[in-house]
Amino acid sequence: MINYDEFLNKNIVNVKPSGIRKFFSIAEEMENVISLGVGEPDFLTPWHIRNTAIDYLELGATRYTANKGLIELRREISKYYERKYGVAYDADNEILVTVGGSEGIDMAIRTLISPGDGVLVVEPSFVCYKPIVETCGGRAYSIATKAENSFKLTPDEIEGALAAGENIKLLILPYPNNPTGAVMRKDELQAIAQVIEKHNLLVLSDEIYSELTYGSESHCTIASINGMQERTVVINGFSKTYSMTGWRLGYALAPAPIAQQMTKLHQFAIMSAPTNSQYAAIEALKNGDTDIEKMRADYDMRRRFTVDKFNEIGLDCFNGEGAFYVFPSIKSTGLTSAEFCERLIKEKRVAVIPGSAFGDCGEGYIRVSYCYSIDNIKRAAERIGEFVYEIKKAETY
Repeated sequence: MINYDEFLNKNIVNVKPSGIRKFFSIAEEMENVISLGVGEPDFLTPWHIRNTAIDYLELGATRYTANKGLIELRREISKYYERKYGVAYDADNEILVTVGGSEGIDMAIRTLISPGDGVLVVEPSFVCYKPIVETCGGRAYSIATKAENSFKLTPDEIEGALAAGENIKLLILPYPNNPTGAVMRKDELQAIAQVIEKHNLLVLSDEIYSELTYGSESHCTIASINGMQERTVVINGFSKTYSMTGWRLGYALAPAPIAQQMTKLHQFAIMSAPTNSQYAAIEALKNGDTDIEKMRADYDMRRRFTVDKFNEIGLDCFNGEGAFYVFPSIKSTGLTSAEFCERLIKEKRVAVIPGSAFGDCGEGYIRVSYCYSIDNIKRAAERIGEFVYEIKKAETY
């Protein structure tokens, strides 16, 4: 009998499975479950984008594109970042179209990180960063952001992590943040940029939620800060902004020497992103601003409702200004994040994600997505309120 342990890559074996997918799988196997666990918009992709894809299918646009992506799409991405965020990228040499933002993250980390390299990972944050670093033989050093700082990264936190780590060359900056909804504003990015330059770091800026920023101040990319574009790989995409999750399309913006090596890796691993999705994305960038505004306004309404509900329930809830998640504290219940979520889904048929899935500093919190219908959010909030009431009532006996 074959001993497969002798053949498997130990770096892969040692990576823990996603804490998000565990609860998603449980919810799929149970009846009458309201899931607020997965970050997938409930909106359909706008019709004009879908219709464009249909038109190109009928025209027979079903062949491979250039490895980097359609030049028309790369030009539109360049125009988009210049008009939205004031940063210019060369469509020929600094833009790579990827299979979702996730592939862009993977390509960037694998291009930049060699065995023994250190990477600063801001937490709580999306679950993929650390595992990719570790599969490259790198070492991930966590920076635990704090509720009292609105889960924003501070210069002192970077300095502390650098002092404790070794051979650190990359900072992963995940704002607007999944799972907290935290946003870094321009003055805050300028402050950390000074530390980044001082220590000669590169930045991987995951901006997949850039258009889902609420309030009067729009998203600011760290690449727009003086001296940062040459140090930054920006990851973005179409999944969250245009409700195009299943189209699997993203992009990376990077200095030409980095983009060239990412493209080489992309050639061997992927070949090219889906052709039909690329034509749809061109339409989205050209004519999708109104769609963004409508969806953002609806998310903002859900955000305010959800935050208010959790505070009414007695779970202190941070009021994030981006993405479509809230990150309420469940410390008052006396349960761990995993215990809370496991009991909630079994006793009340509501699925949310333990904060600990997003890093150790997420313990004591849960992530709740409000990219679901307001009716589902209301029903889930009622069940969560009942659950918390029953826990606290039991504690009094």
